[in-house]
Amino acid sequence: MTLTIGIDIGGTKVAAGVVDDDGKIVESLLRPTPADNPELVAGVVAEAIKELASRHEVEAVGVGAAGFVDETRSVVRFAPNLAWREEPLQKKVADLVGLPVVVENDANATAWGEYRFGAGRGETHLVCVTVGTGIGGGVVVGGALYRGRWGMGAELGHIQSVPDGKRCGCGNLGCWEQYASGNALVAEARRLAATDPGRASVLLEIAGGTPERIEGREVTEAARAGDPVALEAYAWLAGWIGQGLADLAAVLDPGCFIMGGGVSAAADLWLDGVKESFAERLTGRGHRPLADIRTAELGPSAGLVGAADLARMP
Repeated sequence: MTLTIGIDIGGTKVAAGVVDDDGKIVESLLRPTPADNPELVAGVVAEAIKELASRHEVEAVGVGAAGFVDETRSVVRFAPNLAWREEPLQKKVADLVGLPVVVENDANATAWGEYRFGAGRGETHLVCVTVGTGIGGGVVVGGALYRGRWGMGAELGHIQSVPDGKRCGCGNLGCWEQYASGNALVAEARRLAATDPGRASVLLEIAGGTPERIEGREVTEAARAGDPVALEAYAWLAGWIGQGLADLAAVLDPGCFIMGGGVSAAADLWLDGVKESFAERLTGRGHRPLADIRTAELGPSAGLVGAADLARMP
């Protein structure tokens, strides 16, 4: 049984864990991310690795980072949440800890974790879609992680769904995540509540009386209480997610889609709608198998587990 360390670098915290061959986390710890000073992140990661390595015999380290990771799995070319630009993260961490280190995009690591040990077990072709503040993604084709020529593939949230649509944080217009993410859900619920407050009485009461105070938690609570506007916002979200999955199926033809991210915690409110939307919009529908659409199993640990497993690979 070999042990590796997986790291998941988020905007607020660094999660680190020792993971065995079966994807089980033997020990884990959290450290705050010095997001205001990205130069310090490698040091925080290294200290977490050293602490875990002092108690376990580990062979390598996998680091998951939100951003564009180059084809050598070593340089973070761009990371919006940490302001990294051409950051040689692999070398910095490896020099500090004296262990083999690989760096991977965090959504790719999540997809790999679900493929190996979670909802994707037994599948050879899958797409993992993480729906949270935005949309992340990872693709496994023929049992291998698809990274693209330059390591920057599977940026699913930035497929242009609406020409000249809503402006995205990436600088483009009409990206999928502007219509199918947690932020999009909140924006639609606020719009509907402001337009027709009478139908949003439960939602507005939960949110303190004004549309501007509506957040994702309030939309979910109100939807489960039967608020028409909250339910409509979730139906709208499901339609957009299903549309995007149908577009992805036209290109990738996966056996399954795995839905993760923060919004997946409320899958009971939107998963059936996604399946309906997907089936209605799929190219060649009625003449091809429908990909299964299922929720992720590993939760917030998927990226850490996936990164640790990728560290075992050449």
